[in-house]
Amino acid sequence: MTEPVELEVVHETHYSYAAPVTQAQHLAHLQPLQDARQQLLAHALDIDPLPPQLLHDVDGYGNARTLFSLSLPHRGLQVMARSRVALQPRAAPPAAEQSPRWEDVRQRLRYEAGARYDAAVEFAQPSPYVPRLQALRDYGAASFGPGVPVAMGALDLMHRIHADFAFRSASTEVDTPLLQAYEQRAGVCQDFAHLMIAALRMQGLAARYVSGYLLTRPPPGQEPLVGADASHAWVQVYCPGTPGLADGWLELDPTNDLMPDVGHVRLALGRDYGDVTPLRGVIRGGGRHTLQVRVDTRPAASPQARMLLS
Repeated sequence: MTEPVELEVVHETHYSYAAPVTQAQHLAHLQPLQDARQQLLAHALDIDPLPPQLLHDVDGYGNARTLFSLSLPHRGLQVMARSRVALQPRAAPPAAEQSPRWEDVRQRLRYEAGARYDAAVEFAQPSPYVPRLQALRDYGAASFGPGVPVAMGALDLMHRIHADFAFRSASTEVDTPLLQAYEQRAGVCQDFAHLMIAALRMQGLAARYVSGYLLTRPPPGQEPLVGADASHAWVQVYCPGTPGLADGWLELDPTNDLMPDVGHVRLALGRDYGDVTPLRGVIRGGGRHTLQVRVDTRPAASPQARMLLS
């Protein structure tokens, strides 16, 4: 069995406010997931100013989250999450050509009185950041001809999005409508993920949004992945019964046109970005603010990484 790969992640967020914030409520999704392929070895969350109490729980999608409030005036907020994970390399690519026909998966996700309920149906519905768009129905349809295996169609869609859309930093904002990103044929990793999810859902298929991190500096001889200097996003598409997919979800990264492996650290998953925002909140006061985010993901064997959680 192949040895797991250990990575460490530092995710630092710093808000500076023009005026004092007198009250604040925040929600953080900053603790990586744990499952058969990703083991969480350590996690620490440092917050300044120090909140009087933290509430740790798990949301409806199985993501760890932290809620905290601040009631004393403050002119800045710094949140640093430090995590160490062990990633199990994929033994072999899933047998995409042996996945079920996409029409059969679509039928499985339709409502029928008395039929067995499939929990994945939630991810076949529109969501706040991924509305129903005819343009995305037409775009996605080119990958799903009659009888195409669902995983093969999803792979083709990923290749097309990567070829047709340009990754352009700062070309969109968090609240930029998805149709605008589609029409301008450019965006950031969040847009690439939302575009692919919309195209899949418009075919009646289920797709999830995955937030996480990329290895900042790749091994010697390999090109760095696009989006490695910030938090990243990719997609899971529901391909039940596909050999090599124990849970039925196929991970695809349209920004980099690949299947994620040990260079991708999964943070949280949901319907879209709104379900898994790394840090969000409601504040009173503050006026205008500036935001700085720094992400660094590196092998745990490096000298710098060994000190992170010490």
